[in-house]
Amino acid sequence: MEFNDVAQRRQVVYWRLLAAVFGFGEQAANFEEMALELVHELELPELLLHPTIAVDTLLERYPELEPDFRQVAPGAAAGQPVEGEGEPAGPGPDSLRRGLVYSKLLLNVLGPNTQTSVVTAQQYSQWLKDVAHLERACGLAPGGLRGQEGGDRGSLGAGEQGSGGGIFVAEEQLRAALASMEGDLIQRMALREVLQNNQLAAQLTPSMPLVEQLLRDKANLSGTALANAKRLIRQYVDELTEVLKLQVQQTPAGKIDYTVPPKRVFRNLDLKRTIWKNLTNWDAGQQRLYVDRLYYHHTARKKTPARLIVVVDQSGSMVDAMVQCTILASIFAAVPHVDVYLLAFDTRVLDLTPWVHDPFEVLLRTQLGGGTNITQALVEASQRIQEPRQTAVVLITDFYEGGSQQVLFDTIKSLKNSGVHFFPVGAMNSTGYFSVNEWFRTRLKELGTPILAGSPKKLIEQLKKVVVM
Repeated sequence: MEFNDVAQRRQVVYWRLLAAVFGFGEQAANFEEMALELVHELELPELLLHPTIAVDTLLERYPELEPDFRQVAPGAAAGQPVEGEGEPAGPGPDSLRRGLVYSKLLLNVLGPNTQTSVVTAQQYSQWLKDVAHLERACGLAPGGLRGQEGGDRGSLGAGEQGSGGGIFVAEEQLRAALASMEGDLIQRMALREVLQNNQLAAQLTPSMPLVEQLLRDKANLSGTALANAKRLIRQYVDELTEVLKLQVQQTPAGKIDYTVPPKRVFRNLDLKRTIWKNLTNWDAGQQRLYVDRLYYHHTARKKTPARLIVVVDQSGSMVDAMVQCTILASIFAAVPHVDVYLLAFDTRVLDLTPWVHDPFEVLLRTQLGGGTNITQALVEASQRIQEPRQTAVVLITDFYEGGSQQVLFDTIKSLKNSGVHFFPVGAMNSTGYFSVNEWFRTRLKELGTPILAGSPKKLIEQLKKVVVM
C-alpha cells in the first residue's frame, strides 16, 4: 500500500486508534492492515499494535523500545515544540514512530483493556502501570494525570505543532477522562481482591465512585480488606471536609441585625464614622479634633436557629449528596449554640446524631440501597422540632416516594407553614446533574422552596443565612 506522505501515514495510526478505543475494530479492518504495513516499514514489532498486551510486557520482549516510551513527546507537558530548537518541525519518519508508540499508550489506557464487563485486580494493576508510562511519556511526575501529584500544566501532544498537525489535548481534559475511567473501572472491579493486597490498595485514588463501592460492600469485608477500605474512606472524607470547610468560611454569613446595639469594645470601633461625626468639633487653632461621641460597628447577626436537622436518603442513587451533606452536618455541629440532628432513611429511619461530629463513623453506619419512605423520615424529624422558627430542616432525596406523594407534600407544606426553614436538596455534587421526581420539582417551586442542586455552595449559602457561624 502506498501513501502520499508521512502525514497521511500518521492519520492512519490515529484513525486506527479511534476505531479501537470506540470498539469499531472489526468495521475498520482496513486501518489494521495499513497500520501493520507501517510497522513493518519502520521495522517495529507487530506486538506494538496489540490492543491488550501490557507496555511492561512489550518492553520486556523488546527492550530496544524503551527510549521510545520514555520520551514520546519532548516538552509536550510544557506546550513546547516537539522537535528542533523552538521551531515547528515538519512531519518525518520519527514522528510516525512516535505516533505509533503514543497510540499504543492511549490504546492501553482507554481501549479494550478497560471495556470488559468485569475488571480483575490484575487488569486494574496493569492499567495503573500503563497510565504511569503515559505520564512519563508526557513529561509528568508519577500520578500527575491521576490527581495524586501535580504535573506540569499545559498541552499534552504526540505530534508536531506546525503544519504537520498532531494530537494535542489539555491536561485537565485528560485528567478528567482518566478520573472518569478509573471510577468506571472501580465499579466493575473485584474490589475485595484489590483490598486484600496492601500494595495494590495503596495505589487506589480516593474518589466518590470508590467510596460508594466501599460503602456498598463494607459488610462483606474483614481483616486487611476492611482496614484498607476504612483508610480510603477516611482519606476521602478528610480531603472533602477540608474543601467544604473552606467553602463554609468563604460564604457570607447571615445579615447584620441593626436592632441589636453594638458592643462598645475597641475591636468594634468604627473609626471613620467617629471622625466624620465629630468634624464639627475640629479646633483649627490647636489643630485638634475633640471627640465627644464614639461610634461602633454592628456585629450582631439575625437570630440563629437553635436546631439543624439533616434528613438524608441513604439509597444508592443519593450517595454523593449523602456523603457531602453528612460532612456539612459535622461542620455545622461545631457551631456554638446550634444543635444538629442527623437522620438517614430508606424504608426505616436511622438516628445517626450520636456520631454527627464524625462523618467517617456516620458513613460506616449507613446501609446503601432499599426503598424510600420520606414521609416517615420527616415525621421522625418533626418530633425533634421545639421552636419551628429557630429550626432548619435539610431534606436530601430524589423525592421518589414509596408511599403517597400527596401525603409527603402535605407534610412538607405543614413544616414550612409552621415557620421551619425548609431546604429540599435533590443532588449535591460538582456536575449539578440529578434525577428528581418532576411532580415534586414543580410543586415545591410553587411553594416557594425550589429543590437545590449542584455545588454544595448553594446549600451552604442558604444555611448561613439562618445559621450564623
